[in-house]
Amino acid sequence: MSLLLSTPMPTILIVDDEEDMRSMIAEMLKKEGFDSIEASDGLEGLQRAKSERPDLVVLDLMMPGRDGISVCKDLRQGSKTKRIPILMLTALNAKETTIKGLEVGADDYMTKPFAKEEFILRIRSILRRTLSTEGGSEVKVGPFHLDKNNLRLNISDEEVDLTSTEFKLLLSLIEEPGTPKERGDLLGQVWGYSNLSQTRTLDTHIKRLRAKLGQYGSCIETVRSVGYQFNESAQLAGDTTN
Repeated sequence: MSLLLSTPMPTILIVDDEEDMRSMIAEMLKKEGFDSIEASDGLEGLQRAKSERPDLVVLDLMMPGRDGISVCKDLRQGSKTKRIPILMLTALNAKETTIKGLEVGADDYMTKPFAKEEFILRIRSILRRTLSTEGGSEVKVGPFHLDKNNLRLNISDEEVDLTSTEFKLLLSLIEEPGTPKERGDLLGQVWGYSNLSQTRTLDTHIKRLRAKLGQYGSCIETVRSVGYQFNESAQLAGDTTN
């Protein structure tokens, strides 16, 4: 499916305190036909996200004042911004902080420096997740009701607020209940990764998704040495840790 599905092209908000980095990213996006807006710090980034509702936020992790973690938390808590996908930019040696960024709601991350081709690939992959999925418009398994057109989840008629990435991850599991899904397959289906180098991204999203499902979090079972599976019968039957 082509990303060129609507006019105008998606608008991307770049939040970074380094002017050179913002300019470089903006130029990359412009050459690919994307529109972009910029913010030089976390507070401005929050304000622009709320007022202009971009299609995606590229968010630097290390900024003075409001850092990326704080901004990500606020975006996920805001009624107007909670569903905006976030690509976080991190330093090479920021492993623990990177995981924290994923835990508070980032959809994906890249380490600096990065190649233009990989960056654009990640942007397109994230935006593709925000589109409605192909096939039938609904999936119902037990109390789970997934609306694929609007990327919405209801459990026993109560809506569960998921990001587009969390929705696609749950959908990948729930469409094949009881079938173990390998980590590599899930990374490919949801994030578009072709190898296992980003397993922490998957595992952190699983942890976050289980937490949001509450008492139904145990439906997502860990299959050791393989990956994960959806098991409706386990809905109240165990802990939800990895």
